[in-house]
Amino acid sequence: MPRIQAPTVAEHHARQRRAVLDAARELLAETGEEPSMREVGERVGLARSSVYQYFTSAEELLGAVVADVFPSWAEQITRAVAAAQSPALRVWAYIESNLDLFASPEQSVAATLSRVVDPQVLSGPIEEFHARLQEPLHEALEALGEPEPAAMGALINALIIQASRDFDGCAPEARDSLRARALERVRRLVGGYLSLPTTWAAD
Repeated sequence: MPRIQAPTVAEHHARQRRAVLDAARELLAETGEEPSMREVGERVGLARSSVYQYFTSAEELLGAVVADVFPSWAEQITRAVAAAQSPALRVWAYIESNLDLFASPEQSVAATLSRVVDPQVLSGPIEEFHARLQEPLHEALEALGEPEPAAMGALINALIIQASRDFDGCAPEARDSLRARALERVRRLVGGYLSLPTTWAAD
């Protein structure tokens, strides 16, 4: 039995489960393939049989990754929006943080999950993810004085998707330059609408 490195058995179990989830997520990002229970165990320092103490199958593990990553991605974006100091900057923070996510290794996680996980398992978390993000975007647009926040929000989301297409299959070392280029293109389109200062730095 692995040495317990927590005040209680329950806390040890929770920490180990978290470590297994994080390992599976890292492997998804690094390899673009579904990790085996053996690979996850090796990453954490557990025997393959010990991984089954936390997840009964690779399918259950991937389902847990799905349930974990979408809320964390939504939190990353909503936190960035909330930190911005004006309605215009909140809209820009929404755009920028979404493109940051598309340009990050997490996109490899999303792409792999969409390929290897049952669509029925994915559909609920994806819908919740998108629904959660629309509220702060629409609130920022309303505060900006936009008369059609839902319609404008849909256009902004479409613009983000289009701007992120350059990231598909790009080498890791190219992500930063592609992200900067995408942000500059989007800023040229929406900078006037948002009344962004011409000297304002996108980063």
